[in-house]
Amino acid sequence: MYLVDGQFRLRKMSAKTRAVFGEIQDPIGRDFAEVVHILWPPDVADGIVARFRHTLATGEPYKHAELSEVRYDRNVREYYDWELHRIALPNGQYGVVCYFIDISARVLAQQSLRESETRYRRLFETAKDGILILDAHTGKITDANAFMGSLVGQEAHEMLDKELHDIGLFGDTEASKRVFKELQENRYVRYEHLPVKKQHGGSVEVEVVANVYHEEHTLVAQCNVRDISQRVVLEIKIKQQAEALAVESRRKDEFLAMLSHELRNPLAPIRSAVYLLKLHERGTENIIQTQARETIERQVVNLTKIVSDLLEVSRVITGRIRLDLRAVDVNQVARHAVETVMPLIEQRKHELVLNLCPHALWVNADATRLEEVLVNLLTNAAKYTPDGGTIRVDSEQLAHDGRGDQALVCVRDNGTGIGPDLLTIGGSGTAGIFDLFTQADRSLARSAGGLGIGLSLAHRLVALHGGTIDAASAGLGEGSEFVVRLPLIPAPVAAVPHQERPPGGEARKPGGVQVLVVDDNIDQVMMLTSTLRHKGYSVECANNGTDGLRVALQWRPDIVLLDIGLPGLDGYEVARRLRAAPATKSMRLIALTGYGQDTDLALALEAGFDAHMTKPIDFDDLEKQMNAPTTAGA
Repeated sequence: MYLVDGQFRLRKMSAKTRAVFGEIQDPIGRDFAEVVHILWPPDVADGIVARFRHTLATGEPYKHAELSEVRYDRNVREYYDWELHRIALPNGQYGVVCYFIDISARVLAQQSLRESETRYRRLFETAKDGILILDAHTGKITDANAFMGSLVGQEAHEMLDKELHDIGLFGDTEASKRVFKELQENRYVRYEHLPVKKQHGGSVEVEVVANVYHEEHTLVAQCNVRDISQRVVLEIKIKQQAEALAVESRRKDEFLAMLSHELRNPLAPIRSAVYLLKLHERGTENIIQTQARETIERQVVNLTKIVSDLLEVSRVITGRIRLDLRAVDVNQVARHAVETVMPLIEQRKHELVLNLCPHALWVNADATRLEEVLVNLLTNAAKYTPDGGTIRVDSEQLAHDGRGDQALVCVRDNGTGIGPDLLTIGGSGTAGIFDLFTQADRSLARSAGGLGIGLSLAHRLVALHGGTIDAASAGLGEGSEFVVRLPLIPAPVAAVPHQERPPGGEARKPGGVQVLVVDDNIDQVMMLTSTLRHKGYSVECANNGTDGLRVALQWRPDIVLLDIGLPGLDGYEVARRLRAAPATKSMRLIALTGYGQDTDLALALEAGFDAHMTKPIDFDDLEKQMNAPTTAGA
């Protein structure tokens, strides 16, 4: 509040007025028009002065709400409610008293709210999702945006006062009521792949997300409706692609199984022929024949390993491998692995240094798979070390910080070494030494051979055992080092003595033992029967399932070596019929087949086979199976 006298001089002012007038020195007694022109621009100042003079001259009061003014000294717009009244002064003159309230904060807040509402409405109207505002008590639509109208084929104003089912959402009245009740109870609902019927036919799939909230003093529900038609098309496409990949994966597995079968079948008679030659070699001095036979024998073993690795890595990658975990001494596994690879080591004239831990290193492992890991490492060391090199195998117990002790097996060589580009696993797109089909020997000669499967298979098998495998090399020509680490377990209470054959009595002597060979591969039958007869067995043969069943029922052999893929009756059916007949149910049935997948083994056991052997077979292993007791028909 302030007072201007009849001479238009500023006479009294409140503290608020002093704050508004700011830094004007000694305003009391100064000409009011002068003060006003200091504070406001000329057009604003002239208007204020004119209004004061009019009220002073006429006595007409003046009131102005939300007078907007820009201050010179603050460079901001301020808002006031003004009132001017003429009053009589003690000296008999008139003066004008000004009452004002600074309403800048309120006005600015209102402006901000209006701007916010404008932005909201702009977003509401231009949103690419349908938006519905409902009365949270009745479920009636109180607002809708244009996009929602385009979804259901209606104008936005046509949807007002309708319920959700009226515009094609949630199918019918009952479904709509259930959804709205859920929304009221939970304050939130979400639906995906909801079909929305359009007013003039057709439908579109949408995603609906709704929630309840307070808008000032009113409870409202907001539904956001998103058109997911394109997403549905993409989901269907992804599903189709996944199904296609699954089909391709199955076809790949079937191809590998068939490839394995087709490769094993010719290998089987070759291996049998080599074994027969070996039996007849005793006492002869034909060095050339011996060398040729040994060459064929080695290459059959190499080819058999390649076929086996292909199937094995497929099983590991797809998670279809089963581990027979039990307490295993790592030292014993290492010895067996060395025995397996020793022929190759001797052939390459390598020096083998075996330095195993003086006490047992017990781990929870599948002994066969763990031996496979070490055989791969030793085979690589032998292949990639020039003739006359050194291979060293060490094992020890390693203390591991905070996570228990570990068993460590290290295979070192002084061979060709590993380049630094292959010692990175999965780095910058570079294939690491443990990646599938990675070859260390990239020369045209590829003297070491192989498919680049062994190390990848070893890496995956060790991981399945909860361990790690690492590779190190100082560079090309500097040798290699592979370290396998597995978590140790406490020693078992009592170690089970190793048995060379399953329990059940003495091994059968070949003499007098009747063996029936059933196989449609004539070469395999000829080589296998010749070998068995040379060993002293009494042998008959058949080349199809029907003849094999007939000979078995008539001759009643002790052992039947039975192929699976036979013309007429397949091997599974022959086995089932032999098990069903009282006279033949106790025969020992051994499947000799080119099919080596886990499912093939399961089918063989289910059909009544005692054992399942994959071609090409090792004859010593075959004799062990032939000497074992019959269990499936018991």
